[in-house]
Amino acid sequence: MVMKKILLLIGTRKGAFIASSDEGRREWKLAGPFFKGVQVNHMAWLPDGVIAAAGTSSWWGPGFQVSRDLGKTWEEKDKRITFAEGSDQSVERIWSLVASGGDLLAGVDPATVFRSGDGGETWSELTGLGEHSTRDQWFPGAGGLMVHAILPRADGQLFVGISAAGVFRSVDDGANWSPRNSGVRADFLPDKFPEVGQCVHCLTGHPTEAEVLYQQNHCGVYRTENGGMEWTDITEGLPSRFGFPIAVHPHAGDTIYVVPEESDQNRVTCGGAFRVFRSKNRGATWEPLTRGLPQVNAHQNVLRAAMAMDACDEAGIYVGTQGGQLLASRDAGDHWETILNWLPPVFSIEAAVVE
Repeated sequence: MVMKKILLLIGTRKGAFIASSDEGRREWKLAGPFFKGVQVNHMAWLPDGVIAAAGTSSWWGPGFQVSRDLGKTWEEKDKRITFAEGSDQSVERIWSLVASGGDLLAGVDPATVFRSGDGGETWSELTGLGEHSTRDQWFPGAGGLMVHAILPRADGQLFVGISAAGVFRSVDDGANWSPRNSGVRADFLPDKFPEVGQCVHCLTGHPTEAEVLYQQNHCGVYRTENGGMEWTDITEGLPSRFGFPIAVHPHAGDTIYVVPEESDQNRVTCGGAFRVFRSKNRGATWEPLTRGLPQVNAHQNVLRAAMAMDACDEAGIYVGTQGGQLLASRDAGDHWETILNWLPPVFSIEAAVVE
């Protein structure tokens, strides 16, 4: 029988780390930091076994590196992700990396998507998003104006989440885009339900039903069952409308997880109790998951990409904090433990099952 290895690709404020374990997920080995001093916003596991990492140096700006040997060695790509010659824009940060078919997609600040068909050797902008007719109504959130979520769907649709502009959909390989924000609140704007301008914090989708998406927004948690044509507010039962990450169970797409925080003015777990909330019915009801998690004096912030699930038969879930803790559950959230501590502030986690 082939033994599987579980990898956690961890991006932090001060470099990247890779944690590895066997299928039991009881003991973890930590490698890194890689790219010391670099802010690593995202690491992605690509279908051909390549690890891709997007980082930003205070001196050299954004960069993109790949490893073909599970992090033992890294290759920095010479061709940077840049706008076309003559553009008055420059890429401030690479926020997300996603494989889509045979391509690699990168979401950046200022908000647009770049595509590479050769593993990151060359890049081209999907100009339909960057030149969208509503662009003058987009504005930066606290982290900038960025595409932080790219969600390819099995039926050929492609969705992005932009802070602060909202959710957009393309059905023609990224050439044209349409807003998909009906029913989503923007309490910070005069028009509380605009066409665009919503602040999406995280966007994810049902693993088998392409039309079902979920988002954690600045102003609540939402579900759509028609590809974003209309969103349903599913915040009732949570202690707050505010939070950053949202994750969906890889084998049970009706099950989702969020980490509510007190408010946009106080971005920490509600009441000093670290609770992950789970819904098994697409957000109709919620339950707090607390076993093994601190319930007093736990004032922590979890960023938008710092929660992930693995695809083991008994799915594991992982949450990274701005305090440098990495919390894990081997049974889909029923029981928790701290598997790593004293890391730099965690920006992102991606889990991969490797044979």
